[in-house]
Amino acid sequence: MFKKFSLFLAFSAILVLGSCSSKMKEMKPEFFTVTPEVLEVIGNEVPVAIDGKFPAKFFDKKSVLTVTPVLKYKDGEAIAESSVFQGEKVRGNDNVISYDNGGNFKMKMTFDYTEAMEDAELYLRFSVNKGNKTRTLPEVKIADGCIATSQLYKQTAATANIAWCDDAFQRVIKQAKEANILFLIQQTNLRMSELKGNEVKEFKNTITDIAADFEKKVFDDVQISSYASPDGELDLNENLASGRGDNAAKFVKNELKKAKLDGYIDNKYTAEDWEGFKELVSKSELPDKELILRVLSMYNDPEEREAQIKNISSVYKELADDILPKLRRARITLNYQLIGRSDEQIKEQYKADAKVLSIEEILYSSLLTDDVKEKEEIFNTAIKLYPNDHRAYNNLGVLAYNRGDYNAAASYFAKAGNAYNAAPEVKINLGYLELMKGNTADAEANITTGATAKAGDEALGNLYIAQGQYGRAVSLFGESKTNSAALAQLLNKDYSKAGNTIRAIANPDATTHYIRAILGARTSNTALVLDGLKEAVRLNPALAQKAANDLEFRKYAQDQTFQSIIK
Repeated sequence: MFKKFSLFLAFSAILVLGSCSSKMKEMKPEFFTVTPEVLEVIGNEVPVAIDGKFPAKFFDKKSVLTVTPVLKYKDGEAIAESSVFQGEKVRGNDNVISYDNGGNFKMKMTFDYTEAMEDAELYLRFSVNKGNKTRTLPEVKIADGCIATSQLYKQTAATANIAWCDDAFQRVIKQAKEANILFLIQQTNLRMSELKGNEVKEFKNTITDIAADFEKKVFDDVQISSYASPDGELDLNENLASGRGDNAAKFVKNELKKAKLDGYIDNKYTAEDWEGFKELVSKSELPDKELILRVLSMYNDPEEREAQIKNISSVYKELADDILPKLRRARITLNYQLIGRSDEQIKEQYKADAKVLSIEEILYSSLLTDDVKEKEEIFNTAIKLYPNDHRAYNNLGVLAYNRGDYNAAASYFAKAGNAYNAAPEVKINLGYLELMKGNTADAEANITTGATAKAGDEALGNLYIAQGQYGRAVSLFGESKTNSAALAQLLNKDYSKAGNTIRAIANPDATTHYIRAILGARTSNTALVLDGLKEAVRLNPALAQKAANDLEFRKYAQDQTFQSIIK
């Protein structure tokens, strides 16, 4: 009896041991490979790819394993979608893992990035279900932290060339004064009734004004184009058009002589003004105008055209009465220049009485000083005198932005938008403010709307950095030498180009040197790392703490010089 009981105990022990051996064992870090090895923020996400391998004789045939990636960071965690695997004897639709052979698997996920994730660690959680029992396995750490270099776009955006609203001031403005002189049929002489008409009077007055104010008005030339109507013989019409031009030229020469002005007179004629005829017919209310226009398109020969049109007897009299007389003319055009105030005159007039100046002159005057306070005073004057012009508000916002007063900048940009909601420069600048806050969706809405502005490419480049589109950003920056361009090239792994850009930046700041240090870390240039960080921290001591936690510099954590910099 005792012997039988002993055999029973031994058999039970075997069962227990067998049962224990069939349980899922603890996972090991070497079962998993993470890409990238050190996590990195791209856009506003942390993408992760996990390659895993279950070894042979590992996966219990009757168990279901749930694997959940968890990104742990100070005071929080982010949980990704789980993957489920099952043994060979489990009924279900999950990934089947062979007990004898093991199996490989892949997991891809993204975590929404927050700043707290810079010191994050990636873990896998495991839950095993067998029958109606569930147990957990120890978590396994598979990756360290997050490289957040891409988030420097918030700093580089602060030094970007945001959108300035230009003035439209022109010191020299080309002007033209035109007058038409009509002639009677088959006549070339100038009639007094025409010379006393309003157009000719204004033409003569303009000549007088130019002569009286030669400092502000400069005479260029006179162009004369004379015509005959497209009826009658071509030879006759040539003589008529030429004679009308000659007489018009004599008139102009006399007026210039009286005003003591010297200048070139360009005298040309067109024998038969078919283009003018077509234009007048098109604009008329003639009942058969479409038929006439069809004739013009069908026939190129002037005589054939004239014959066909005369056959349209119902309208020919109206043509002769209303259209053709307007084509027997000489058009005289006086070309001259308006000369605006010089720089000194603008500055003097601004001091004396700014109200006399145009908005373009006032805005232009802001370019005549390098003093920011003076610029601000000029723009405030522009606002008082021209409150509905958006440009002064915008440019005050730019000045505030450049000195780091983003609340004031936002206020000015809002006022500029109220004055002109569709201004592309304002949209871009509002987009920059959103970029600096990390609001990429709002930034995109504004920047894409304002992309037609001169600063549009640079703004889009900064947006693409924030979105993780580094190649597109590099392309848009071109050869510009800015922090943003250098950052885009660095993130796109164009390290040689990034180095050239950094060296060419005119006024390097703390962000410039910090990017330089990261470039050194990525290219294993210790001297560049240490020198870059030293300058960055000197200009902005807060960067010492950032560098201490930045995984870009993990290889230098024990370097004595590095430690002395980040203290």
